[in-house]
Amino acid sequence: MLKKKKFITFDGIDGAGKTTQIERLAERLREAGKTVFVTREPGGTELSEKIRDMLLSRKNNMSLNTELLLMFASRAEHVDKVLRPKILAGEWVICSRFTDATLAYQGYARGGNLEKIQKIADIVHGDINPRLSIFLDLPVEDAVQRRIKRGEVVDRFEAEDIVFMKAVRNGYLSIAKKDPSRCKVIDVTQNITLVSDTIWQQVGQL
Repeated sequence: MLKKKKFITFDGIDGAGKTTQIERLAERLREAGKTVFVTREPGGTELSEKIRDMLLSRKNNMSLNTELLLMFASRAEHVDKVLRPKILAGEWVICSRFTDATLAYQGYARGGNLEKIQKIADIVHGDINPRLSIFLDLPVEDAVQRRIKRGEVVDRFEAEDIVFMKAVRNGYLSIAKKDPSRCKVIDVTQNITLVSDTIWQQVGQL
């Protein structure tokens, strides 16, 4: 039953434009008469947001395992308290980042064991997985320039160097290559409206 529900995730390196495209998709779905819930990770509940603050603060220097388990602790709370109830209620759920991000950041970029990460994911949300995962893709250098232009204060992940971010991007591309029916890579160096239309076409195939 859960596989038939409309759970969509957006991922990509920081600066790829997830917030803008999520807002545009949510608006189009609502105009089409759908009930839409938008959320994010890490976060989505009061406790998960507190964990998010810990994870993103540049004051906190933590080990890979600590970072990985905090990510899944936040996700477990989010899935149990928000995602599963919303999906079972028949709502369209759009989430900024999900387990693909953990695989890309803590796995491919930090060097964590991908099989172990997937095993934890199966325990935390084995019955809750996205029908469609949109990977917004652009060169790392372009993403950095976008963030500079917006004047953003960088968090602990955004402060990582170019080599790390390139590993994250390559991680996303590897995930998409392994699961092309779920993961759709979209070039966001294109016009914003064209990107939105491409995403809408993918959603229409669900």
